[in-house]
Amino acid sequence: MGYATEHMVIVAVVLGVLVLVLRWAFSPRPTSLLARRPRTGSEHDYGLMTPLAAPQDAAEGAQISSLLARSGIRSRVVETHDGLRVMVWNDDLQRARELLLGY
Repeated sequence: MGYATEHMVIVAVVLGVLVLVLRWAFSPRPTSLLARRPRTGSEHDYGLMTPLAAPQDAAEGAQISSLLARSGIRSRVVETHDGLRVMVWNDDLQRARELLLGY
């Protein structure tokens, strides 16, 4: 093979790999790398996270989450079928409850 032919083969292989990776990344299957639209579910659909509080609005949820974060407790404010919930990890639930009772 000549010099130009070898380069054309390399370019074709690189483009082929690129096409395969992009098809996989943008595929609608569960193996896609791209984020999916969030879905609203039950407050019990969050695995190891447990509902701690039901804030009236996003501002109150952010305030509770900030209070927890200052104490080293990780939390997340999520929208469920029943409204907003502040979720915490099961391991932090008791400490988070005690913190909110003192608040």
